[in-house]
Amino acid sequence: MSSTEPRVDPLTRVCYGIGSIAYGIKDNGFGYFLLFYYSQVLGLPSAQASLAIFVALLLDAASDPIVGIMSDRLHSRWGRRHPLMYASAIPIAASFYFLWNPPELSPDQLFLYLIVLAALVRTCLTFFEVPSTALAPELTDLYDERTILASIRYFFGWAGGIMIAAIAYGFLFVDTPELDGRLIPGGYELYGLIGASIMFIAILISAVGTHHRIPTLGQPPAKRKMSFMELIRETRESLSNRSFMAIFIFGIFSATGSGFAGALSIYLYTYLWQLSSKATAPLILSGILSAAIATYAAPALSRRLGKKRAAMIFAFLAGILVPLPVALRLVGLMPENGSAALLPTLIAFNVVAIAQVIAASTLVSSMMADIVDESELETGRRSEGIFFAARSFISKSLSGLGIVFATILLEIVSFPPSADPANLDTDIVWRLGAGYVPAVVGFFVFAIIGINGYRLTREQHEANLVLLAEREAS
Repeated sequence: MSSTEPRVDPLTRVCYGIGSIAYGIKDNGFGYFLLFYYSQVLGLPSAQASLAIFVALLLDAASDPIVGIMSDRLHSRWGRRHPLMYASAIPIAASFYFLWNPPELSPDQLFLYLIVLAALVRTCLTFFEVPSTALAPELTDLYDERTILASIRYFFGWAGGIMIAAIAYGFLFVDTPELDGRLIPGGYELYGLIGASIMFIAILISAVGTHHRIPTLGQPPAKRKMSFMELIRETRESLSNRSFMAIFIFGIFSATGSGFAGALSIYLYTYLWQLSSKATAPLILSGILSAAIATYAAPALSRRLGKKRAAMIFAFLAGILVPLPVALRLVGLMPENGSAALLPTLIAFNVVAIAQVIAASTLVSSMMADIVDESELETGRRSEGIFFAARSFISKSLSGLGIVFATILLEIVSFPPSADPANLDTDIVWRLGAGYVPAVVGFFVFAIIGINGYRLTREQHEANLVLLAEREAS
């Protein structure tokens, strides 16, 4: 696509972005609720639940590169991406529903059930997410336009996950006189049904809404038989790009940190801040404002400073602001639990901190799209699917590793299963916070160090487009 072609029209932008609602719901469920649900609610020991989630990641590991290669090479009248997107809708919805609605099982059976269903959800979602995100560099090659597309996609992804989490806290986790609503299975079962339905609708809207662009998208290479080793060689050549390695390192630490913080967030809401389910709902819902701020802030700062510098600034601020409320509580500088000032204070911190996280992630996604062009210049191949599959694999795998680290911290502090927030030993809660703060800071520090190796600037990207155009014309 020439850089002089018209910008992506608003409706196509929105439809492209809506597809990320499916990933947002999955990510929210896995990051915030899954470990808590299977361990604290269903009674599976937290170590087993964490192991099951991690094993599911290993089972899913092969799907990302396979789908990436398929998405780059598929020949069909609907192009390379859309057949996979359409085919994924029903399997994603069904597997997500059954993950949250397990039958009556023994602990060992529940362990195996969690492995199988978690792997199914992740694998089925790969068949949508990889080709869907790979559309971005094909829809436009403009430096700033790609950031706008990434911003819209991240807005819908975060908003979708936040909305269903707010629904869960506000309406599904209903407290009884005997039990906190977050410890009652029925709320999670309905959560699975609502989430599956929304995911199905979002996928179809995104696939149908971008379908008209199929004739303008990139074409697959000519059909030819390739050995497995040739595929490995080409994939290695593409992924050896220096700027990709910088994003790879950033992804390792940011995804692990996100998984760690997400898995522990429900513990912090429930036991550190002692918020009721209904009080937690507006705190979660405030993340939509964060996403809206990031949708504006990421392109704006990128235009002034470039994507790399802007991403580093946002990541630096996130590393300070995300753990700051917990750090202030540890030293006695946050409002007391139950006070009128606590929830507004937490909301204010949450809005600003999450905006930094979303903005940094948005820019990294846009940077990945620019790498596709540089890689084509180096290798002579368009490999959108491979690059975005690699990023998907990093995000999924390392967020799962973050859950493992969260479980390790819970074991270190001797956190009991099915704990009553009113009667839990305050020393355990303090130790949980004391482990959480330095870990989150450390993940962000190493993520920033990693992204510093990214080398593509606006000028280099535009020069790459000129060289590609000259190659195509010759």
